[in-house]
Amino acid sequence: MFDHIRSFRQPFTTTEAIKLLQGREGEACLVAGGTDVVLRASRSVKVLVDISRLGLSYIKRKGGGLHIGATTTMAALEESVLVRLTADGILAHAAASCGSPQTRNMATIGGNLANASPAADMATPLLVMEAEVVLQGLRISRTLPLEGYFAGPHSTNSNRELLVEVIVPRSKPNAAFSFKRFARTEIDIALVTVAAAIRWDAKQRCADVRIALGAVAPCPMRAHRAEAVLEGQSADHKLIWQAADMAAQEIAPITDVRASAEYRREIARVLTRRAVEECIQRLTQEGSLHAGSRNGGAR
Repeated sequence: MFDHIRSFRQPFTTTEAIKLLQGREGEACLVAGGTDVVLRASRSVKVLVDISRLGLSYIKRKGGGLHIGATTTMAALEESVLVRLTADGILAHAAASCGSPQTRNMATIGGNLANASPAADMATPLLVMEAEVVLQGLRISRTLPLEGYFAGPHSTNSNRELLVEVIVPRSKPNAAFSFKRFARTEIDIALVTVAAAIRWDAKQRCADVRIALGAVAPCPMRAHRAEAVLEGQSADHKLIWQAADMAAQEIAPITDVRASAEYRREIARVLTRRAVEECIQRLTQEGSLHAGSRNGGAR
């Protein structure tokens, strides 16, 4: 499989890694966990650049949000108490869905995003969490909203830069999150993923709505028109169905060996409805708990 590889390099600094990548444009490929590299195995690649020794495996709390190093594994995200306590644990939930335990022990969050698969499991929860990615160039670094990072299937808006960190901002009060995934088997590539985030205002209206879908378009996407259906409204059963229908209209699924476009569209509709309903249910429960604490816990 890798008989075309001429050399394997292990830099110890990001500068060295970027120089190796830029000096062999089109021939060099970054490797962390290596799970996506094995699947794609392009024969144009001649040099593998291992970035696992750059000190980018970490999960830190900063300013109420999270800073996650690019080579942090899915297993580390799945097991992290900090991640589980952030945004209803949807990032840990998504990490736990990434293939088998063996894959999760190797696969990294940076690789999952940089590979830019339309079905990247980490993309949809990070999109509704309004995450950003830090891209390190040879001389400067820049921070880019994740929504602007993806350019198409296996294509990003990175200009020969190294993704070094994912920043998850602090969640606003009165917000709830949900992540849904559908695949043929637990370890198979997702047919559809949906993540949702909803924040209530003082009148229990949807003041901030975010819905993201994966595996149903050229790259993971926000369903902005579906979000607009709920924005500023008190979400009832009818409105939730309307938002799910709108999400199904926004996507552009394909037919492949795993499923037809029509099947993916229907699954996207169902998962969007379930994700929004779960958010509303969580907000309702939290509201009841707060009311109970104000009334001495009486029901």
